[in-house]
Amino acid sequence: MPEHLRALIVILVLAGIVFALARRPAADLIPHHDFTRRRNLWFALTLLAFVSHSFWVYAGIAAIILTVARQRERNPLALFFLLLFLIPPAPVEVPGFGLINYFFALNHIRLLALCLLLPAFFMQRGQASTLRFGRTWPDKLLALCLLLPAFFRLRRQAGTLRFGRIWPDKLLAAYLLLTSLLYLRETTLTDTLRQTLYLFTDVFLPYYVASRTLKELSDFKDALLGFVLAAMLLALIGLVEFTRHWLLYNALIDALDMHWEMSSYLTRGDSLRASASTGQAIALGYVMSVAIGFYLFLCASIRSRLQQCLGALLLAGGLFAPLSRGPWIGAAVMITVFIATGRKAVKRLMLLAIAGVLALLLLAIVPGGQKVLDLLPFIGTVEVENITYRQRLIDNSMIVIRRNPWLGSFDYRNTPEMQSMIQGQGVIDIVNTYIALALDMGLIGLTLFVVFFATVLLGIRTAMRSIPNKDDEARRLGRALLAVLAGILVTIFTVSSITVIPVVYWSVAGLGVSYAQMVRRLKRTETASTASANLQPW
Repeated sequence: MPEHLRALIVILVLAGIVFALARRPAADLIPHHDFTRRRNLWFALTLLAFVSHSFWVYAGIAAIILTVARQRERNPLALFFLLLFLIPPAPVEVPGFGLINYFFALNHIRLLALCLLLPAFFMQRGQASTLRFGRTWPDKLLALCLLLPAFFRLRRQAGTLRFGRIWPDKLLAAYLLLTSLLYLRETTLTDTLRQTLYLFTDVFLPYYVASRTLKELSDFKDALLGFVLAAMLLALIGLVEFTRHWLLYNALIDALDMHWEMSSYLTRGDSLRASASTGQAIALGYVMSVAIGFYLFLCASIRSRLQQCLGALLLAGGLFAPLSRGPWIGAAVMITVFIATGRKAVKRLMLLAIAGVLALLLLAIVPGGQKVLDLLPFIGTVEVENITYRQRLIDNSMIVIRRNPWLGSFDYRNTPEMQSMIQGQGVIDIVNTYIALALDMGLIGLTLFVVFFATVLLGIRTAMRSIPNKDDEARRLGRALLAVLAGILVTIFTVSSITVIPVVYWSVAGLGVSYAQMVRRLKRTETASTASANLQPW
């Protein structure tokens, strides 16, 4: 039996276990028929991917299935999250048929964006309560760069908050516009248009739909559950990969006739670093840490204490399996921020610190515990050269950045400082998203990126603090989103924006904007109700 079919059997069994265990907890959060329909769709598309033997066959049939499924889906973002990690996002070029080299590169994430998020974009454009796009010249220039001038021909509706009226929208528009323009200095006009299309599918659509479709607290529960369920599937698959020393999705890439240098067998110490469908171990750890942050909010709505604990243990195992230290630090930041913004923060943070110290002491004396300690960042001894490499990367990058501080340069990899960073595989690994942005887009691009996320963080914090009751469910959601975004911003300091990493942080930023808008609407409703009650005659 071919390896990818053997892997399929294992994946289906593992997924069956996860979905069976998640059925009752999910019923506490979303309607059962939504869970059943999405679960069946996940199984159908997974089977299709493994038996189609061609990405184009998979993409064509999947597009039809997703289009039909979209008609019955009340929360497209929840379905997008659940299917986001279905197969590796290996790209396949759409041929140009002799006119050009190729039209664009399609992958699983872009297929989902076009089939699920693009219809949601047009649907949201037609709703009166939706943030609007296209009233200001920066918005028009952005849309022109994104090859979608038809958007401005859509009928404008009065009484809506336009795209560009809130700071995250303005900063994102400026960031995307700058990125599009900078492509012109390093490539052809055709490739610039192609790269700009990727900005639309990979950045704008996830952010826009996430920031506009979720209007109620139940919508957030639905979307976050979709992400956590997908992460739990990855967690169990990752644990099997770690224990069996077998990357289950590698054979699928060959079976679909795709070529992807990203996915490979990596070890740390004597152990395989699991990657599941994300393609890279650190990307899997990143997804796990984000899911843990979301789970901090969702677990309070699960009635069974046992099921709460089982879910937490599964996600913790999934975080450990990739043996990626950056996401471990990110997860620790998420948990710390979540506790720090809640009730009895000082007491609980002290208990957390004591528990951490006791865990380290326990690992030092139990059999096999030293192996775990050796893997930990800063105190471990395994692959300490990776930390040294990151320090050298920052030092050398600062020299290169000073030469072109404002807009960066497209040929920075050819500088002597960067050439000295070539590793054994013959590549320069820019394992720091902020450094990569500064090198490629200069301090202007980096500032737009950082200020965008800082503005989203501030919006979440302001909205959360407007809810006086610290036990309120809406406030707990704000704590979770604040913690997740803070953890992401720490994690990407240790990794470049590869595979699924960017689509997750742009989506989380959209969730933060949507949360701030939801709280603002709730406050307006409460104020209007109070004013109406005060006007009632005695």
